This record gives sequence, structure tokens and C-alpha cells, in this order.
Amino acid sequence: MSLRRYAIKRLLLAIPVLFGVSVLTFSFVHLLPGDAVDVLSGGTAAGDAELREAIRAEYALDRPLHEQYLLWLRDVLVLEFGTSPVTGRSVGGEIADRLPRTLILGSAAWALSLVIGIPAGIVAAVRPGEPADDVSRVAALAGVATPNFWLGLVLLLIFGVHLNWVRVIPPDAPLWSVETVRFLILPTITLGTASAAIVMRLLRSSMLRELDADYVRTARAKGLPERTVIGKHVLRNASIAVVTVAGLQLAFLVDGAIVVEQVFSWPGMGRLLVRSVSRRDVPTIQLAVLVFGVAVVLANLLVDLVYALLDPRIRYDNER
Repeated sequence: MSLRRYAIKRLLLAIPVLFGVSVLTFSFVHLLPGDAVDVLSGGTAAGDAELREAIRAEYALDRPLHEQYLLWLRDVLVLEFGTSPVTGRSVGGEIADRLPRTLILGSAAWALSLVIGIPAGIVAAVRPGEPADDVSRVAALAGVATPNFWLGLVLLLIFGVHLNWVRVIPPDAPLWSVETVRFLILPTITLGTASAAIVMRLLRSSMLRELDADYVRTARAKGLPERTVIGKHVLRNASIAVVTVAGLQLAFLVDGAIVVEQVFSWPGMGRLLVRSVSRRDVPTIQLAVLVFGVAVVLANLLVDLVYALLDPRIRYDNER
């Protein structure tokens, strides 16, 4: 099976997954107690009955759930996301304003995890049992075990309050300004720490397994330099598993930015989702969760394609 056919097949398989994500998103949102009508009318008991019915009719909340879902799905397919009943703003416009900030934070944390995790994993693998390996083991355990919200608060306390090196709240500046980039240093470290630890330990395990393979002993017996054996052979084969995890980590970092955005008051998708849940802003919740779901599906798709590119056997295994 060619790579193109494999990519088309994976794209087609992603369609029912996205449909399932949309169904679950719509269903779970409507299980929340209360709705936006309670917020707009001042509460269940205090709100005027005629006003509440008018609001429900305006936003099609008086229709059966399956009709509401079909209407919402139709609007999503034509990229018409409606208006928030709480803020009165376009839901698509609000998501478009927040999404770039979350993507930048998640991408920066992902890049940091690779920059730290890959070199540390290589050093730990080529020097097993030495102090470098012991340090990496302790660092990985600490990185995975430390809650990111606690780490973010500690970093803010030390570098923002006591040392006054960075701002405690986001600057009112353009997204790519020096002030904004400087502010993103601490959130990036907070979000990327655990991912860096996972990449580091996975790469170490994969490389240790490859170092015991027959082809490595053959390469060394032929007199190849150790740098060539590690960089050209061992690292390439060990990177397949790392690519899989790194691709999924990218999606999880974007989704996991919800807590970090709350800690650092970063105006991204995470803060928007939390605020929308507290206000029962159903259209905004549905679209935000759907965007997160699409990010995970696309990350899985990208991982599958890169995996098939690195190891062509994957395509033919799927064909049988």
C-alpha cells in the first residue's frame, strides 16, 4: 500500500471518530445542571417565564435534543457556529481569538519537551548506571509526579513575586511581542516538564533495547565509529516509538493547557472553556470541546502518517 493510499484510508477512518466526538460533546454538555437561560434571566425562580421561553425559542433550546444536535451539526459543517447567548459574541470569533494563544503555549511546551527530553534520553542510554543516568531517572520521576498547577504557582512565587524577573499577569501587548514571549517562559516550563520526562525515559528505554540488537554488534564489529552507530542506526530505530508519543503529547499539551492557563491567567481556550462552563454557555462549550477533540484526532492521524513513513511495514500490515 502506497503512502498516499494509506493517508486517504486514515483520513476516512477519522470521519466516524469526529462524528462520535461531536455526539459525545453535545450529549455531555446537555447533562450539565442548568443552562444559559438561568444566567440570562437571573435564575430559575427569579426569571420571567415569558422571557425564559423567548430565550429558549431564540436559541432553539425548546426543541428536542436530537433536533438541537442536528441543527448544531448542520451549522458546524458549514462553519456557522452561532452566537453565545451569554456574551452575545460570535462563538467562532471568540474561539478564533483564543485558539492561537493556546496553540502557541502548547507548541512551545512541546518543543521544550523535545529539546530537553531527546538529548537527556540519549545521554542516559549511552551511559546506563552512571551518574547521568541516575540524575535523569530522578528528574523524570520528579517531572511526572509534580502537578503542573503547583509547579506554576511555585515558579510565579519565586520568579514573579520574590525576584520580580517576569510579570505575574499577561501583558497587554501583541501576541508576538517581546513582553508576551518573555511572559510565556514560565507557562512553557510548567506545561512541558512532564512531557519532557516522558520523552526522556521512553527514548532511553528504546535505545537500550536497540543497543542490544544484533545489527549494532555487527556495526561495531565492522569498525564504525560509536557516534555513527548511535546517531545513524540506534537513534533512528528508537525514534519510532518516540515519534508516536511526541505526536500524542502535542495534542495533550494543547488540551492540558486548561489548568496552566488558569494559573497564569493566560487568555486561551482553557480559560474560555472554564468560564463558559461556569456560565452554562452551551454553544461555546460545545465548540471548544469539539476543537480539543479534533486536535487529538489530527495528532493521531499525523502520528500514523509519520509512523508509516518511518516504518513502511506499518502500511502493509494494515493491508493484510
